[in-house]
Amino acid sequence: MGVDFQPIKRPPHAFQQSVTPQQIQAVCHRVLGPRARVSSAVELGLGMYNSTYRVTVAGRERPVVVRFAPEPGRQFVSEREMMRNEYATVPHLAVIAPLMPRVIAADWSHDLIGRDYLVQTLLDGVPAPDGLRHYPRPAWASFYRRIGEIARTVHGVRGPGFGPVAGPTYGTWSRAVIASLHDISSDVESVGLDAADLRTAAALAAEHSAVLDEITEPRLLTGDLWTVNVMIADGAPEPTVTGVLDFDRTLWGDPWADWPIRLAAAKQDERVAFWEAYGEPDRGPAASRRSSLYEVRHLGAVRLELHRHGREDGVRDSYAKVAAKLAELT
Repeated sequence: MGVDFQPIKRPPHAFQQSVTPQQIQAVCHRVLGPRARVSSAVELGLGMYNSTYRVTVAGRERPVVVRFAPEPGRQFVSEREMMRNEYATVPHLAVIAPLMPRVIAADWSHDLIGRDYLVQTLLDGVPAPDGLRHYPRPAWASFYRRIGEIARTVHGVRGPGFGPVAGPTYGTWSRAVIASLHDISSDVESVGLDAADLRTAAALAAEHSAVLDEITEPRLLTGDLWTVNVMIADGAPEPTVTGVLDFDRTLWGDPWADWPIRLAAAKQDERVAFWEAYGEPDRGPAASRRSSLYEVRHLGAVRLELHRHGREDGVRDSYAKVAAKLAELT
């Protein structure tokens, strides 16, 4: 076919599985028209879930991005149809539309390939983990301040219920948190790992339901906003955010349960500038109990991710970290 196809080489048992150049060509024929001829398809390696390609089509000024979800049978219950969840979130992200890739097409039919896929515009810039290396560390503060602004803007969007944007949604925040912990527990058990600590967390969430249900207004959570999902300008005088991507883990809930909140609080370095834009965290006793439950939920999801990618030392460490958070709740 004359396609410069550059997949990432992975072992046969790896979670992320490449597609073929023929499948990418078929997708482009469907989405861009029968005359569309793929000249190159380069797999991008920053993400750890979907398989993503920068695709150049002859005669088209800019490449497009084609993202393939894992096959349905490879998806965990707690990560079901996340690409569809992202697609359902797009109308709610109008508040940051200039930073978002545009969706050219979404296809859930599975008749070209047995996987969901999205075709999107290519964002300008370079991935933040690569671009930030070219700046002195003090200059990173402006980058984290901008992430705080973006998170605050997204968290200002109100929703109809609690839970994933594409559903299921719940009438109370406690029910959404408990359901999430049970789903993650089931997934952990499905791969042969012990989930007793996560089941305990679900029981404690039920016990602390009144504290969780102090959160009465569902807000939009980014799910995964941090450096790996941010683009910055190439060669700008200071780190300048040009785009954000991969909103497949969005949900309606308490903003303090969001991933950027967790990572902003993880270290006292340049990232403290995040709070200058976002606002200082609530450090009261009720917020502290909620935060402990949120951290267990994060650790459970991370445990699955670590296991999926063969990082068993990290899996083992997760049990001690969960135990420490459970001790704060009992």
